Formats: sequence, structure tokens, C-alpha cells
Amino acid sequence: MQLAKTERHRLIESVVARKRVGTQFELLDALANAGCSVTQATISRDIRELGLEKTHDQFGRPRYVMPHAGRRGDPVEALNSVLAQFGRKVTPAGNIVVLQSELGAAPAIARALDELAHERVVGTLAGDDTVLVVALSERDARTLARELSGCWASARRGAGTRRELA
Repeated sequence: MQLAKTERHRLIESVVARKRVGTQFELLDALANAGCSVTQATISRDIRELGLEKTHDQFGRPRYVMPHAGRRGDPVEALNSVLAQFGRKVTPAGNIVVLQSELGAAPAIARALDELAHERVVGTLAGDDTVLVVALSERDARTLARELSGCWASARRGAGTRRELA
């Protein structure tokens, strides 16, 4: 059965609130089990429109959650958090920084970088597990890679000290 967008969004909100859904295909299956037939492309758009966030449950498994209502957090803290949870490796390559992550987490990292509005970042491009961060120059890319590595290391240590990106 096809649902209108608003009803489908309500169903998605209900599903992610009630059970662990860690991938688009798991969400697709959950909606199918609820009698709603949609494509993976529709699921992808719905996830983006609803602003679903990917996090980990208490066992370390990925899961989608609803964004916190009215939250407009610090973009540096948001980036630190997503890098600590999902970041794996940062490598400068010419005027590009290649940031590798867990599968499915690259869009969240790219979004956090975009919201940061860093002066050295021209733009980002996310795949499933890789983010390409385009910098103005090779020098900017090397500096940005160091900054991202520093943020990531600080966040992983949980030191409570926030490292600012220049």
C-alpha cells in the first residue's frame, strides 16, 4: 500500500522510536512489514527530510534516531561527536582531505562539516564510508586534516576539552 508522504513520515518516526533500525534496507523492511511499499530512493529522501540521525545503541550497533526537537547545537560539538562515533582515518591528498568512516556514516560527517562553515572548506562529497573534503589549497588541506585528526582524537579520549577548528 502506498501512503501519502505525511503518513509515511509518521510511520517512519514511529518505527525508529520503537525499534533499532540501522540501515535504509532495515527501514524498508520495517515499512513493508507495516504494509507500506516504497523504494530505497524514497527511504533515502525521507531520512534526509526527517533529519534522522545515525548513532549507536548500547551494544555498538548503528541505529537511526529522530533529531532532538528544537536543538541547534554547537557545530564543533556535533562534528566531534560524529567523528568520535564513526570516523576512522583522515588523509590529505592534494587539496582534498579524504575522511574514512564506518559504512553509512559519511553523509552525517559531511553534513556536520558543511554546518561548520569552516573557512578552509570549499565543499564536501559523501559516499557510504568516505567523505571528500575539498580545501582551497594543498596547504589548507594539510592544516584541515591535522585539525580534524585533533578533534577526532580529543573526542575519542572524552577529555572534555573541546578543540576548536580555526
